[in-house]
Amino acid sequence: MPKAWIRQRAKDYYYQRAKRESYRSRAAYKLLQAVKKHRFIEPGDVVVDLGAAPGGWTQASRKIVGEEGFVLGVDLKQIQPTGLSNVHTITLDITDPQAIEHIAALLPRPADVVVSDVSPDLSGIWELDHARQIDLARKSLQIATSILKPGGNLFVKAFQGDIFNEFLKDVRGHFRFVKLVKPKASRTRSSEIYILGISLKQADY
Repeated sequence: MPKAWIRQRAKDYYYQRAKRESYRSRAAYKLLQAVKKHRFIEPGDVVVDLGAAPGGWTQASRKIVGEEGFVLGVDLKQIQPTGLSNVHTITLDITDPQAIEHIAALLPRPADVVVSDVSPDLSGIWELDHARQIDLARKSLQIATSILKPGGNLFVKAFQGDIFNEFLKDVRGHFRFVKLVKPKASRTRSSEIYILGISLKQADY
């Protein structure tokens, strides 16, 4: 890990705040800020956190839903237990064909919210990283539309680039209201942006 990057991180306000407040990552503040402004997670909700490791968003989600809610953290990497009540974590590749089935089986009821901060291992080749990230965002959308209750919400990360608008259009096809969100805790130089889908449309059969 480059020493310059380590020094820069040590000076980062949200990194230092996360350490003080016992969040596992500075990313927790992205979710907390977005929810404070847009109120898409509420006390008592069932939340599925995709790409959860190391667990910052899972912690933040549990803080919001309280003791009456439920949070499931999902990641390809193992997530250390949080020690929090009504929080469950699993090691699972969201691209697994059985992922939706595995996730749904662990929920007490259809989810109210799916949040996804999933990213690929970055290669440094932008076109490739962008395509891989959008693929994971699409998988997050597929999972969300399968496990959310009608009227449920999705908050998903996407990298801005050539195929971003196509993915945004897909999200708009599934949710009644869609917003682009850039939390203050997101680094200014980052190409990441979050798509907030409010109120999943009822499927037509």
